[in-house]
Amino acid sequence: MKYSKYILFTLLGVLLYSCDDEFLNPLPDSAIVVDAFFESDDDVLAGIIGIYDAIQGVNVNTESNTTRFNRGIQFEFMVTEMRSDNTRTATLEGSRADFHRYRVDANNVQSEDFYQSMYEIIFRANNVLNFIDVADAGNQAAYTAEAKFLRAFAYFKLVRLYGAVPLVTEVVAPTENEKLFTRASEEQVYQQIITDLQEAVNNLDNSFKSRASKAAAQGILAKVYLSQPSPDYPAAQQLCEAIINGGEFSLEDNFHDVFYDELNNEILFAIQYEFGNVQESQGFSAEFTATVRQGRQDGLNIVNSNLVEDFIKIGGNRTEVSYVTFPTFTEVTKYLPEGSDVSVFPPTYGQSPGNAGNDVIVLRYADVLLMHAEAIMAGGTQTSDGSAIESFMKVKARAGFDPVDDRPSSLTKDALLAERRVELAFENQRFYDLLRFGVADAVLSAHAADNGYTDYNARKLLLPIPAREINLSGGLLTQNPGY
Repeated sequence: MKYSKYILFTLLGVLLYSCDDEFLNPLPDSAIVVDAFFESDDDVLAGIIGIYDAIQGVNVNTESNTTRFNRGIQFEFMVTEMRSDNTRTATLEGSRADFHRYRVDANNVQSEDFYQSMYEIIFRANNVLNFIDVADAGNQAAYTAEAKFLRAFAYFKLVRLYGAVPLVTEVVAPTENEKLFTRASEEQVYQQIITDLQEAVNNLDNSFKSRASKAAAQGILAKVYLSQPSPDYPAAQQLCEAIINGGEFSLEDNFHDVFYDELNNEILFAIQYEFGNVQESQGFSAEFTATVRQGRQDGLNIVNSNLVEDFIKIGGNRTEVSYVTFPTFTEVTKYLPEGSDVSVFPPTYGQSPGNAGNDVIVLRYADVLLMHAEAIMAGGTQTSDGSAIESFMKVKARAGFDPVDDRPSSLTKDALLAERRVELAFENQRFYDLLRFGVADAVLSAHAADNGYTDYNARKLLLPIPAREINLSGGLLTQNPGY
């Protein structure tokens, strides 16, 4: 499902309320209160679809000025994978190279874009909720649940990357600085996320994979319970088991098909893109190339050697689907643009790699199975629970390991974390996993020392609040320590 035909109403709202260089500032959309935009059920549905457009973001090949356009989740690999031990840039030039070296400052334009993009999602969701009463009575509960699911989606990313952030759950005027810029505690943000996702679980079905669904809400809520400051392991386990026992999702037999047979049986939620359509495509697939550069950069998300070592040990048949090694670089292959051939050297990347159509997978069944094992382990160092090991082994067996001979008698935390690393590599999960498992500082400090990244310290686990937002707030919005 593609959403471009519905975006006009949100663009009109921006035009009415924006001024000068404030396109990315969330204030314009937060101020949309014109009744004409929402007069019918169709208008509310269009508003919901507009939220997905904000998540999808604008391809850099459509608009190249980084500071003026909402990139949605197209920059997420920089704020996650490249701040873990998984990937780096091909060169040390430019602000993109600051992520893997832990040198991001409050003026970093990619971090600023991601922060503002998440608030664009939130404010569009709030705007829909403000007009929910004009929808048909029979659709109001589902529309409300979908908007709140998407608001929770954005806040879950913000709270893990930036910590305490402003918690805005209603349409507010541009002058209401207290509401727009006062940081709520992480606990408050998590509680709102939980409340929103619980409503989504109770009021959505599984009609969609590229829109919010009951199963997607269950799976993301399970991850929220595992991630919050005081994890709720039993609640996370119950949600994972509801998905597993529901029987609506399964692992693909072929790991390759997970990424190239889109919206397959393993997908719970994905953000869609369309190949060759400049308005609906993504540009990050091209940026992952470096040996024969296809993007605007010299190569981003280039695979680190220590991840290659893990693949050699436990990658199994996932390895050739995940990356390829050339004489100069090791590149990601989970998101090869249409028409690519990396079996030859030099590799080819199709006719329009800068307008790629690869979906971004937000949640898939393998992740749910591994979370199930994690929830049962309940923060411990190991578990001999049979159901936890069974979920773990389903993922291992799909990768080519023997379900009997390779089955451990006890599943350790380290083995589970390593399995998540190779199974979900380049899917923007590793950094969040390190945080959730409580080992981020230990793993990343060692990684930084090995690679000479002298700017790393534990405070770098949070990104800085963008300086531009602090300036707009008149100083009301405070900065994270260490920046």
